[in-house]
This record gives sequence, structure tokens and C-alpha cells, in this order.
Amino acid sequence: MISTISTFPSLYLTTLLILIGTGLFNTYMGLRLAADAVSEIWIGTLISAYYLGLVVGARIGHRLIIRVGHVRAFAAAAMLSICMVLAQMLIDSLWFWLVLRVVAGISLVAQYMVIESWLNEQTDDSRRGRVFSVYLVMSGSGTALGQLAISMYPSLDVRPLIFVAICQALSLFPIVLSKRSHPAPQLPAPLDFKYFGRLIPHALFTAFLAGNICGSFYGLAAVFAVKQGLTTGQVALYTAITVIAGLVSQWPMGWLSDQVNRRNLIRINALILACLTVMLWGWASWPYWMLLILAAGFGVFQFTLYALASGLANERIDSGRRVGLTAVFLMTYGVGACLGPIIAGALMRLAGSSMLYVFSGICALALMLLMRTSAQGIDKGLTEGKPS
Repeated sequence: MISTISTFPSLYLTTLLILIGTGLFNTYMGLRLAADAVSEIWIGTLISAYYLGLVVGARIGHRLIIRVGHVRAFAAAAMLSICMVLAQMLIDSLWFWLVLRVVAGISLVAQYMVIESWLNEQTDDSRRGRVFSVYLVMSGSGTALGQLAISMYPSLDVRPLIFVAICQALSLFPIVLSKRSHPAPQLPAPLDFKYFGRLIPHALFTAFLAGNICGSFYGLAAVFAVKQGLTTGQVALYTAITVIAGLVSQWPMGWLSDQVNRRNLIRINALILACLTVMLWGWASWPYWMLLILAAGFGVFQFTLYALASGLANERIDSGRRVGLTAVFLMTYGVGACLGPIIAGALMRLAGSSMLYVFSGICALALMLLMRTSAQGIDKGLTEGKPS
């Protein structure tokens, strides 16, 4: 693992800094809106606005990277993201925040595209799972640290937003000062959704449902925890332990995905995840320590789905299409992450907080069943769609 980290230190450090800010921001938003008695539907909509920006921004980021290169595209996106966070301190309006979250999603997805396409372009298939697992370890570590950092601000004033902006500003330094060779300039090419849909349908389907699960978790897990009667500190630990468990499992899961069939591994993960969510469907009242154990198990199998899907997709794509693939992949994930919080928030509003995990369990079960029943058709599509 150490040798893998030393291969892309600047990209990994940048990822860590970005996600510290993002993790803090998402937890802050959930707690702040819950404290203001804002409905779960509004909370879910605000989180979905970010993922809507992710969907729209993937196309914009694709064009930006092709036009000015990876480093300049990242710098421009980071500066825009900082402005959006600071602007939220100026006007206390849910409608204004909704617009800001869309723009913030656009800027952040461009940053993710730079990092992910850079990693995938300069990694061979034999190490792809491990390289991407370290990237997600850094993502998870940053998210967990950001979620824990909210405990430093129990009054939920504007200071957490300043902290988020600082993290975004610091994330510029490792990228712009990196000595590592930059990715080769990308040839102008349109986003060919049919091509990717024919070649990697199973990977895109996994990304879509992973987006539903992860988006609803990030947007509404804090609300679920508050409804269970947990304090601010307990909420922070509950959400953080989920992410920490996910990041600890990234490396072994990445190593395993380099050894076995990734599609089979996705099916197994989805089945276990569906079983775990049943424990949080509200039929039993669990003590706090049991909630932490269940949260950890949920994190292991929730947060590894995206890495498995990405590895599965990239092993079949030519290097010249890496940026396009990253854009399509993030758009697919973003659509799911946009829909997830809205659907889960509406269900929670109608039938209680446990519906968050009912929704996640249904998504996991659908992934397991559809990946299994469509396996033969997918293999046929891969054979027909693979370029000669």
C-alpha cells in the first residue's frame, strides 16, 4: 500500500483535502437544517442539488479538461467551489442555497474528473484496483475527518463553512506543484453515451445504484441518527464510523478485485449489503454500540461498490477515452445520487427515518438480482460492443 501511495502522492493528498471539506459540509448541512426543523424532503432536495450539479458538471468538466488541460481545469474548478461555499454565508435562504449547491456540484465534479482520469490513465490493469482503492481510502479518510470535525462547532455557526473553504484552497497546492508528468492532452471527442452503455452496462448500472445509496446516506444519515435520539457528538461518530469502515476495507477489496471477477464481487457485496440494511428497518430498537457496529458493516459494502464498478469499466476502455469515461461514469453516479436523497427523503417524511435503510436495501437487492439475471446478456453486449 505504501508503494502505491508513493506513486501518486500529490493526487492522493489533494483528494484528502477536498473530502475533508466535503465531509464536514454535508454533515453540517444535515445538522443545521434538522436544527432549523427543515423537512426531510427539503434536506434531500438540497443534497440532490449538489448531485444534479455533478451530472451537469461532468459534461462541462469534460470540455474544460480537453480545452485547457488537467491542472488548469482543476484550479478553475477549485476556485469556483471556494466561492460557492463563502457565498452561502452571505444569504440565509434555502432557495439561494439550492442554486449554490448546483454550482458547487459542477465545480467539484470537474475536480474529481481530473483526479480519476489522471489515475486511470497512468495505471495498468494489473494494479488498477489497488491504485483506485487508495484513492477511495483518501476519499473516505477525508470524509470521516470532516464529519468528526463538526464536533468542534457545536453551535453550527458559519465557522464550519470557513473551514471548508480553507480545505478547498489548500487542495490546489499538491496539484499545481506536482512534479509528476501530467496526462497527455486529450483529443476533442463528444461524449458517446451509446458506446459506453453498450460496452460497460453492468459498470454503469452499479454506479447508478451506488449513487442512490451513497447520496441518500450522505444527505440523510445525520437526520436518521438525530431521529434515533443521538447527540451531535454521537451523530458525528455514527456517520464517521460508516465512512471509516468503508475506507479501511478499500485496500483489501481493491486487492481482491485484482484477483477475481469484479462482477461476481459486486453481486456478493450487494447481497451482504441488502442483508445488513434489514437490521435498520425499524423493527427493533438497537443500543448505540449496536448502531455503530451496523453502521460499520454498512460502510464496508456501500463504499466499495463505486471502486469495483470503476475498475470493471476501465479495464475495457482505451486510454484515449479515459476522460470521456470518467465524465459518463460520474454523470451516471450523479443521477443516482441526485435521485436517492429525494426518494429517501420523501419516504422518511411519509413513513419514518428507518425508510432511509429500507430504500438502500431495495437498491442493493436490485443490484444483486439484476446483475445476476442479466449476466449472460451483458457478456454478449460486451463482446459485440468491444472495439476491434
